[in-house]
Amino acid sequence: MSEIPGDLRFLKSHEWARVEDDGSVRVGISAHAQSQLGDLVYVELPEVGAEFDAGSACAVVESVKAASDIYAPVAGRVIAVNDALTDKPEIINEDAFGEGWIFALAPSDSEEIGSLLDADAYAELLRDEDH
Repeated sequence: MSEIPGDLRFLKSHEWARVEDDGSVRVGISAHAQSQLGDLVYVELPEVGAEFDAGSACAVVESVKAASDIYAPVAGRVIAVNDALTDKPEIINEDAFGEGWIFALAPSDSEEIGSLLDADAYAELLRDEDH
């Protein structure tokens, strides 16, 4: 299993959230999730300006194996999407916690991030899934 960055928060559905210096929340899927999906072939990005509730499906990643919804970790408005994924979805496979980010939100409530799993709790979730 790859190293889980300590500055991230996670949903049980394997999305990660990173609070940026400007207060926005960058979102992607974990290294575990991309390895389970296999080689990604398509990413459907949300529209910039779209608003989502926490837990709402807002993007889709498709692999040679399956399609999977991506859920908003917190409520907010989409302020950026990673357009590079349109032509090269495999960036997620190569760098899930970095260049493979999917979109960024301006959160409705900055405190909401605290309700997500921290890196240790996410690592425990992965260990439990393996058993």
